[in-house]
Amino acid sequence: MRKVLVSAMFAAVSLAPSLAYAASVDAALVPDGTYVVKVEKVQDRAHALVMMQNGVETTLVAAGSVDFSKVQANQTLKVSLIKGKCPVFAAE
Repeated sequence: MRKVLVSAMFAAVSLAPSLAYAASVDAALVPDGTYVVKVEKVQDRAHALVMMQNGVETTLVAAGSVDFSKVQANQTLKVSLIKGKCPVFAAE
């Protein structure tokens, strides 16, 4: 019984970071402001999946003439969010 309990605790501790890491949030729920993010995947020229510094994953939506097609995975960006859309970004 004790072995099973220890195994279950080890599994729970091992899985906890990966479950927390997978937290995905709608960009509209992120407060307006400027953020530093790491690009995980560029879905198309208007959408980029990013990881924010607090470990939250979100999909940025381009606003206006913003084009994510020149952005690459693992690139660090400084982005501004206004009402869930990204009107401007700069590569770092």
